Amino acid sequence: MPQIVNVHEAKTHFSRLLDQAHAGQEIILAKNGQPYARLVPLAAEPARRQPGRLRGQVDEAFFEPLPEAELAAWEGR
Repeated sequence: MPQIVNVHEAKTHFSRLLDQAHAGQEIILAKNGQPYARLVPLAAEPARRQPGRLRGQVDEAFFEPLPEAELAAWEGR
C-alpha cells in the first residue's frame, strides 16, 4: 500500500522519502489532501545484448533438425 505524504511533510523529509522510494516503496505526494504525484523508483535498465556471448559454447549439433519424434512432442502431436 502506498504511503501518502502531504507536500509540506515531503519538503521536510525529502531525503528520507527518496531513500524509501529507492528501496521500492511507492509514495503518493498530496496537495491539500488530494493525490498529486507519485514518487517511485526508476526501473532498472534492461541488460544490453552482447553479440557473440555464447561463442564456443554451442556446437554444430545445436543447429541440426530435431528428430520427428521430438518435433511431434513439442507440437503436441
